[in-house]
Amino acid sequence: MITRLKWFFHPVFIFVFSILALASSLFLYIYWYIEVSSGLKAAVHRYNLDPQQFLEAQTWVVILVLSILVGIILIGIFIIFVYSQKMAHLNRMQHEFINNFTHELKTPVTSLKLYLETFLKHELPRKEQAKYIGYMLQDVERLADNISRILNLARIETKTYGGDFLPADLVKNIEQFHQNNRHLFGNCDIRIHNPSGQPFFYNINAPLFEMLVMNILNNGVRYNDSDNPKIDIHFRQESGRMNIRFEDNGIGVERAERKKIFRKFYQTKREDSLSSRGSGLGLYLVQNIAHMHRGKVIAEKRPDEKGSVFTLILPFRPQQA
Repeated sequence: MITRLKWFFHPVFIFVFSILALASSLFLYIYWYIEVSSGLKAAVHRYNLDPQQFLEAQTWVVILVLSILVGIILIGIFIIFVYSQKMAHLNRMQHEFINNFTHELKTPVTSLKLYLETFLKHELPRKEQAKYIGYMLQDVERLADNISRILNLARIETKTYGGDFLPADLVKNIEQFHQNNRHLFGNCDIRIHNPSGQPFFYNINAPLFEMLVMNILNNGVRYNDSDNPKIDIHFRQESGRMNIRFEDNGIGVERAERKKIFRKFYQTKREDSLSSRGSGLGLYLVQNIAHMHRGKVIAEKRPDEKGSVFTLILPFRPQQA
């Protein structure tokens, strides 16, 4: 009984009921107005009265204006309904994110505590110590990555990221970034391809651009179940734009999720263990940083169906350093 009553308070039911009530009211008013006008016309003809005393010439104008006003009201109700549904959906996603992110923070903390207690209670050989220290470093990196995502999200959304947009060679920038951060991507084979051999200068905010590259590469490594994970970065110049393609051999991106994955807090619904590794912020940050650079990122599957391709598209005009 309680479940049935909940339907009466559901936003969709209230919205549909309001629309039907308003439309019915308009219909009944117009019907009543026409009936009254018809009755007055009959009385005028029957008693040979002056029509100007009883009938207004703007009858249909009044009905038209009333219809337009009701239409505006309906549009307003619809906009409010859509906005409220989006807010409700965002709140649900935030709730799921908080739960997942709490787990992402709690798991490495619990693991670190266990390893430290092991060190405290037992005398371990150097080999065992090195193994456990390696595990703890992984947990620390995992914590640092999650915390940095939250901090970066706050900086970007409040536009307090700092730094200027200055000309830089995109190829050299990514090569140097990879060289400095090679250790963060484990055994993933990352290769950079620039067939033209020429530099491509573009105005970038270096810290933000490195954040974009970091999140795309992390995504390619995280969602990869291959024994030999690979990411190939291709530079392709087309008419009026530059395409930087990040091709991996991971689990790929389903067609239905190719736009959703860039939404805030969105996480894939796949049932494999890899889908639970993300925070729902990485690709959202990527797309926002791309927009700051007057570009965008699109996702697709590789032609051979063995991985995904994330393409950064930037408006490009050759310029000097």
